[in-house]
Amino acid sequence: MNKWKRSARIVDMTRQLIQHPHRLIPLSTFAERYDTAKSSISEDLTIIHEVMSTTGQGGLETLAGAAGGVRYIPGMDRKTAEEVMRSLCRELSNPDRILPGGFLYMSDLLGQPALLREIGQIWASVFAKEQVNAVVTVETKGIPLALAAAAHLGVPVAIVRQGNRVTEGSVVTVNTVSGSSRRIRTLSLSRRSLKEGSRVLIIDDFMKAGGTIRGMIDLLSEFQAEVVGAGVLVESAAQERLVENVVSLAKIKSIDEKQRTVDVQLGNLFEKGWEVG
Repeated sequence: MNKWKRSARIVDMTRQLIQHPHRLIPLSTFAERYDTAKSSISEDLTIIHEVMSTTGQGGLETLAGAAGGVRYIPGMDRKTAEEVMRSLCRELSNPDRILPGGFLYMSDLLGQPALLREIGQIWASVFAKEQVNAVVTVETKGIPLALAAAAHLGVPVAIVRQGNRVTEGSVVTVNTVSGSSRRIRTLSLSRRSLKEGSRVLIIDDFMKAGGTIRGMIDLLSEFQAEVVGAGVLVESAAQERLVENVVSLAKIKSIDEKQRTVDVQLGNLFEKGWEVG
């Protein structure tokens, strides 16, 4: 392409910004790529920002100065997020999902890329201002959720293992108590997977008493990490909670195995009046 038209520039810039969320891109990079004045690039970016803001898909943040540039901050407006989660709550309320012991089958939902992308975008909105360096989860069902959140935050994922694996190299290990069954289990994290002093977001698929998240917090303290937030896709009622301030997207109000009924509602996130970061 010899000469970029404005429409082509806008499409290409939007693609690059979305593919690299939270990465600061100098205006000179765009100016050189399109052989266009920085003033024209600034006008294009204003258009992109207005469209993103209007459609509730986040927006652009511009930093002035020689070391400045522009970066895309992913987001989702509250109305759209509620629509996504109400649809998921209806799906989870299907009695065919009831498993023995009062659990719900969710694995098929955690395998849907489009849904995961939307959930990750919600997490990115909630924790956009926390300057997250890494997302941490425990194997295995939390992994796709953590990857979705990390993709929108532009950070890596560190996976906590249950037990030790020789392929992880040197690890840090803690023992934790399951809040529901009171069983002792071992959680470990490779020393190479997380830098000391990182600002960490914990993401998991399900929480009852919060024993797993409590264990991850204890483990992360060995890395001098600061846990800036914790989120779960679904929470269930519990007599006691081992952790506080965990943000949930959905909440199981009741499961009746005999009557084959399930009541799943919006999580505490939508009770807190959250704002897009």
